[in-house]
Amino acid sequence: MTWVLVIALALVALGLALFVFKVPAGGREAVAAALLLGLAGYVLQGRPSLPASPSKVSDTTSQEAAFLVAARQKITNSTIPPTNRYVVIGDAFARNGQTGDAARVLLGAVEDEPKNSDAWLALANTLVAHSEGSLTPAATFAFQKAAKADPKSPGPPFFLGLAMAQSGDYAQARAIWVALLQSAPADAPWRPALAAELERLDAFLKALQKRQKDLATPEQSAPQGAAADASSTTND
Repeated sequence: MTWVLVIALALVALGLALFVFKVPAGGREAVAAALLLGLAGYVLQGRPSLPASPSKVSDTTSQEAAFLVAARQKITNSTIPPTNRYVVIGDAFARNGQTGDAARVLLGAVEDEPKNSDAWLALANTLVAHSEGSLTPAATFAFQKAAKADPKSPGPPFFLGLAMAQSGDYAQARAIWVALLQSAPADAPWRPALAAELERLDAFLKALQKRQKDLATPEQSAPQGAAADASSTTND
């Protein structure tokens, strides 16, 4: 009986994805593959007689992806939650740490709606999370497409700056955020979040500069100490 329920749920999920959410051709394989892998895993390891014991997700990629999904909905000017069915499915994959599947669904979304800024931004953030915080050329391209599709949206520059900061390009990240903050309306709901991120970045850069200065100080004082020792030896 359990097997019948599992298969029925998989078919219902597939039907919803294909006919209700109307996943584009580029994302159908990802959805079907995810369902098939789930069924295969249950066939191989499922034991209905045992009590439920869900696995604990502790993957950093999953946490970052979930954070980026939530943050994007707060920062952008898009509807919250997103109304685009492809983005909804992609976000669901991303929240569960399935960033590869999320990227495939979102690729189908931007192919179907190439001027959808939120879909491009969701794809860019997913690619960053998939690469564990690194700003890859593919992610950069997606950020550029998102900005071009909606030049007034704060999302693309905000998250591009965040990805640059994560990748170690602090100066460029700060320049992007400063420009965005200067152009932001005084009553923009996302302005406080941007200001807070910029303040944190400045504090980090200040601490980093201090640390670099402290590490360089012993090296500069060493020759003076050696000269003093040499002078003392000569006098003796």
